Amino acid sequence: MSSTPPASLPIGYRADVATAAPARYAKQLISHLGHKVPFTGDPATGPATAVIGGATAGIVVGDGVLTLLATGDDEESVARVQHVLGSHLERFAQRDGLSVQWLRTHPTTPEDYA
Repeated sequence: MSSTPPASLPIGYRADVATAAPARYAKQLISHLGHKVPFTGDPATGPATAVIGGATAGIVVGDGVLTLLATGDDEESVARVQHVLGSHLERFAQRDGLSVQWLRTHPTTPEDYA
């Protein structure tokens, strides 16, 4: 029997934001935030991801929905990603009245959406 403690599972949150223009908002988020943090991937074919502080941000374009993901090993880092993605999207979509509501998920990573 091993005395090694189990590895901690990552903390995961997601926000599914209904919008008629998910690709446009994804592009705007990636373009704006990409000046400070590099994104990899394409949100139309899988997640676009970036490391922000100690957590990972994910952006996924769906049919009529933009999914935002925040995963990491500590609540503070994940909360920072939630704030960055959510506040920017709400500001960009102010005229459309979009609101970002985060839900705790089972531990996942943005790659699970590929």
